[in-house]
Amino acid sequence: MIPSWLAVGEEVAAALTARRPVVALESTLIAHGLPWPANLQTAREAEAVVRAAGAVPATIAVRHGTPTVGLNDTQLEELARAKDVYKASRRDLGAAVGLKRLAATTVSATMALAHAAGIRVFATGGIGGVHRGDTFDISADLIELSRTPVLVVCAGAKSILDLPRTLEVLETLGVPVLGYRTSAFPAFYVRSSAALPVSARVESAVEAAAVFAAHLQMGGRGAVLAQPCADDMAIPEAEFDETLARAEREATEEGIRGAKLTPFLLARLADLTNGRTLAANRALIVNNAKLAAEVANALA
Repeated sequence: MIPSWLAVGEEVAAALTARRPVVALESTLIAHGLPWPANLQTAREAEAVVRAAGAVPATIAVRHGTPTVGLNDTQLEELARAKDVYKASRRDLGAAVGLKRLAATTVSATMALAHAAGIRVFATGGIGGVHRGDTFDISADLIELSRTPVLVVCAGAKSILDLPRTLEVLETLGVPVLGYRTSAFPAFYVRSSAALPVSARVESAVEAAAVFAAHLQMGGRGAVLAQPCADDMAIPEAEFDETLARAEREATEEGIRGAKLTPFLLARLADLTNGRTLAANRALIVNNAKLAAEVANALA
């Protein structure tokens, strides 16, 4: 049963009632991850590929104090155009609701709200993880994956993170990391982190659905399905590392840290690569949405 505090769009509610496949989509990429108008265009493209694959998209946000699963197009555009949108992780949902904020939800918050609505599959760009240089700076995404039974389809963890430690934490928390047609953990803009293996490789959406269903049946919670960025969009690893090092130096010089660090680094990477990381980000978001819809179909 959908809780009374959660607003669910008509299309999404009808699909859930009929047990048709639904894919959750996050909103932080709209408000904080991509610039206007690429943010709105990418959100619409992601929803379109979900529908084309036979599932119903459910973009999630907090609308002026109301957690909402399934934004309509007008609400998508409002979020894409709005200034000073609150960035809400799992920790911040109470504040977003109590203070009646317009808030974009991160991976952890989107997972929590998707689960509350009864949605099992969620597509995003990349998950958070352990930050480089600070092993105590660990994204809430990892904890949420350990306790919320949602499959997160992504391009691995964001390339700006400490990927070996991120995978160690996921292993410790009992979170399966499935590689979609890859044995190496994808690294967001970079196609793979060749030295870092995934916990299992799957060759199809049907196999991914079977592994996740078995994981849930035996008491498991969340899982990651990681799909590499397309070859023609990915940034070469050496070039990315050099560019990231420059962006990190600038962040240190400007005193940028905490929740502001990731948006700053992503924006600087886009500038320093003449928009190539932005194009890769958009492409992988849409590709992940398509794969998530295929898995949702297989689960249904």
